[in-house]
Amino acid sequence: MESLITAWESILAFFGYVSGLGPSVVMAIILFLLGTVLRAGVGKSLRAGLTVGVGFIGLNLVIGMMAGNLGPAVQDMSQRVGLNLTIIDVGWPACAAIAYASTVGSIIIPVGLAVNIIMLLTNTTQTVNIDIWDYWHFCFTGALVAILTGSQGLGILAGVLNMIIVMVMADYTAPWMEEYHNLPGISLPHGYTVAFVPGALLINKLLDFIPGVSKIKLDMTMIQKRFGVLGEPILVGTVLGILIAALAGKDFAGILIFGITMGAVLVLIPKMAAMLMEGLIPISDAASAFISKNFKNRGKIYIGLDSAVGIGHPTALALSLILVPITIVLAVFLPGNRVLPFADLPVFPWMFVLIIPAVKNNGFRALIVGIITVTVGLYIATDLAPMITQAAINAQFPIPEGVSQISALGDGANPLIWSIVRLHGIGIVGILIVAVVAIGMAVINRRRILKEAKLLHEQGSAS
Repeated sequence: MESLITAWESILAFFGYVSGLGPSVVMAIILFLLGTVLRAGVGKSLRAGLTVGVGFIGLNLVIGMMAGNLGPAVQDMSQRVGLNLTIIDVGWPACAAIAYASTVGSIIIPVGLAVNIIMLLTNTTQTVNIDIWDYWHFCFTGALVAILTGSQGLGILAGVLNMIIVMVMADYTAPWMEEYHNLPGISLPHGYTVAFVPGALLINKLLDFIPGVSKIKLDMTMIQKRFGVLGEPILVGTVLGILIAALAGKDFAGILIFGITMGAVLVLIPKMAAMLMEGLIPISDAASAFISKNFKNRGKIYIGLDSAVGIGHPTALALSLILVPITIVLAVFLPGNRVLPFADLPVFPWMFVLIIPAVKNNGFRALIVGIITVTVGLYIATDLAPMITQAAINAQFPIPEGVSQISALGDGANPLIWSIVRLHGIGIVGILIVAVVAIGMAVINRRRILKEAKLLHEQGSAS
């Protein structure tokens, strides 16, 4: 028995070490190993893994530049209008640290890998989720449930059910990645990004019934074609940056610097995303060839990645900057909101990655969805703040001096996480509801996968 405990502790320590390497190193290693297994060639697999790793480093540098400039600007805006919001948005990095420091976080990687393997074997998912770093979304859910219910077992169950739902949603939205982001063979089992898909689809449908509004369309590609240089991302980012800086009360030099910095963000993020795509293409092609050869009765298989691969979409980036000042205004005037938006304002592009396809690239509708999502999210972040604060205390995470509670506009405002946590909080009935939804989605997904596999097999036989 002691040897089993020691072995299990060694496994946990290994996965903890791997997770601590960060997404750039983890993704590079996994893609190299995956490409080698799929017989893409050692040299090609090594280059693919390193390209993706470097792409993530570049992306993180640009995002860090955006966050480092946007955060202080938001703080200045808040001071100018005299905000008195007592819950501080500490951002997703803090939430990830809190999640992995929890009891659920200590075992989520081996458990998550096991769930993915079981789902693949039972044809309840088509996604091979190699985005191990982002398992933190699932353990964040579990950590909050454990605090609310006092049960670590229910926390682990909640994390698993969350992952099942996200994996099914990743399969459902995978075709969107090819059509709207030019990423064939890629899905996004990302606990934050997929959470907004049901709401986006519902709001998009409701807008169809509003006279006048249903006809409004804003396409960033068409704007760029019509207005030439005036519609290019570099100018759009610069103009929006100047407006944000002016609202923050910066001097003339500060306004210009901030504007050009935001223009650089809208230019550099797509270039880093393109680098990620360059590294992923040979692995995706090898996966497709491997599945076609060895699993003739299976449908498509997708490689599950971080949503960062899709944040370079011009509409997502432009709308994210527009949403920043709108969010500040909402935070000030929404009755009952106590969250001061801050650290997670730069994550809006991740929110829009799948909202854009859900509204068929209509920028106007995407903005409406974004505003509604942020409005609801502020209330969710306010509601979850006590649990997130307690989770931070349990994880010995340093809470800013003078702050009584913390939350986040990322996963702290996630409607899927909130639903799972609150349903677990009402007892066995709520737990059964979440379980039935997760298992029901998996069963329906299995039927779709088998039907798709049969159709592909018949088409292959005919040709």
